[in-house]
Amino acid sequence: MRLEVWPLLIAAVSGIAMAVQGTVNSALGKVIGLWESTFIVHLTGLLLTAILLFICRTGRGCMADFFQAPWYSYTGGVLGVLIIYSVVLSIPKVGVAPATTAIILGQVLTAGLVDHFGLFGMHKIPFSLYNLLGTLMMAGGAWLILKQ
Repeated sequence: MRLEVWPLLIAAVSGIAMAVQGTVNSALGKVIGLWESTFIVHLTGLLLTAILLFICRTGRGCMADFFQAPWYSYTGGVLGVLIIYSVVLSIPKVGVAPATTAIILGQVLTAGLVDHFGLFGMHKIPFSLYNLLGTLMMAGGAWLILKQ
């Protein structure tokens, strides 16, 4: 399987953004509260997206197809609230690196299940021995990072 470099670099930038976002969201949460910071994060995201979509017209123009998507594809906002709240809660208590390590490990394990079973309409990618070994090595690394 040939790996595409650009999507992986973009994914790495996303990981960088997630670590910074979790840190700044937690800083906001310390000042105004957990639910309040979760609200502000989503409000500013909504405002930026509205500007990009309706003023800059960066979208595909397919809002008419809204009801064509499967029901589960509309749960992202609920999951976003859970994610932001959980990050804002956990980072101040355990630190950025341990929280991010736990987040990444949870993401990789869940992603492996999604790929293997082709959940949510994704293409099935079997979980191989290499995937298992990589995940175990990552879990070992997470354990070393979390060990105080």
